[in-house]
Amino acid sequence: MGESKDSRPSDTAATPIGIVGAGTMGAGVAQCFAAAGHPVVVVDPDPAARASGPERVRSWTRAARLLRRRDAGPVEGRTVWTADLAALSDAHFVVDCAPERVPVKEDVFRTLDRICSAETVFASCTSAIPIGHLGSFTTRPERVLGTHFMNPAPLKDTVEVATSDATSDRTVRRTLDLLAGLGKQAIVVGDGPGFVSNRVLMLTVNEAAAVVEAGTADAATVDRVFQDCFGHATGPLRTADLIGLDTIVDTLDVLGRFTGDPRFRPTPLLARLVAEGHVGRKAGRGFHSYASNRSPVPSRPAGADTHV
Repeated sequence: MGESKDSRPSDTAATPIGIVGAGTMGAGVAQCFAAAGHPVVVVDPDPAARASGPERVRSWTRAARLLRRRDAGPVEGRTVWTADLAALSDAHFVVDCAPERVPVKEDVFRTLDRICSAETVFASCTSAIPIGHLGSFTTRPERVLGTHFMNPAPLKDTVEVATSDATSDRTVRRTLDLLAGLGKQAIVVGDGPGFVSNRVLMLTVNEAAAVVEAGTADAATVDRVFQDCFGHATGPLRTADLIGLDTIVDTLDVLGRFTGDPRFRPTPLLARLVAEGHVGRKAGRGFHSYASNRSPVPSRPAGADTHV
């Protein structure tokens, strides 16, 4: 990583934060920053996402307090919800939580580059798109990196930070300082499709689905093997249901595009479940059924916030 001069002060207290995307991940990341005292502006063109965002933030704030994490204080008062990307013009640090679709991300970065100050850092929550690719749509690739928050962001303590060859050391330091202020531990990795976590996890989920499809074992048995034999807290298919099978398919598509590896082609079973709206826990059914008994959601809703 090369060095890059930056005129912004190193103090990260009360840094103005921008978030692109008000879905599950965007609202969760917003809660993390607002709870740490930062003013946050969340942008999403979907009125339904903006309307549900504050309640998501309240729910995660309650959950964080129950788990005896830091007192969040007046989180809602620090967060603004809007449809206008231009509202991020004063942000010092912008986190992209837009849907995991390459053209969408490219357009977000191209627009942010035009709107924001030249010193603003762009951090992407992308699940699989290489950071170098996203940085190429800006005039500041040295200030672009990945901050792969885990889901749900307010309750997960570790963030996978991905750096491209262009990302400056200064950008990394600023990001690590911000994350430390949120109570997050960062693991820094290099660039590449899916980085470490999803390059491995997505292939595991896809292969687990293939095992079910082949009739070797049902979903419950597959998960039990991973829990009882390897000590995993949950198996790959319950993990996939938590993430959302629509998100899994989107991420596999991205991995297939950037690696050219046919192993990332979603199995017919995964594709069928998504087409039927059985996308996991949020729909009441995926590989497993859930007590909420909710109706299946439409496949890949246009305003969905997809993230792993």
